[in-house]
Amino acid sequence: MNEFTQKIKVTKDHLDELDHVNNVQYLYWAQEIAKSHWSYLTEKINPVPGVWVVRHHDVLYKLGAYLCDEIIISTYIKSVKGPISERVVNFYNSKNNNKVIVKIISKWCYLSDAKNRKITAIPEFISNLFDPPDSKIK
Repeated sequence: MNEFTQKIKVTKDHLDELDHVNNVQYLYWAQEIAKSHWSYLTEKINPVPGVWVVRHHDVLYKLGAYLCDEIIISTYIKSVKGPISERVVNFYNSKNNNKVIVKIISKWCYLSDAKNRKITAIPEFISNLFDPPDSKIK
């Protein structure tokens, strides 16, 4: 598994009226880390093949995060089947002994071309970007 992480410090802009991180903010961060992970994996590939669109998000909120908390965001691809990849994004709060505070499992659909929006099975060379060939994603 190719795990990719980033850190975020919670600012006032991330909070809702209850003074904790807004639920929608986690979805935004999940999308941004997915894009960053894809960019990282394809940084040596030109042109970058295809595009990804979200098909489904499943969000589990366990604990809140608050102003000035440091959030560690971790993501990896759990599975690949046909045109769909399943991405896991975990959010950890360093103030809570790095416990998972939110978990998002998203299904992303691969399109071979952004213009014609043709859904295509994920090519093997892309699957290999997510995980080395000797540890195939199942």
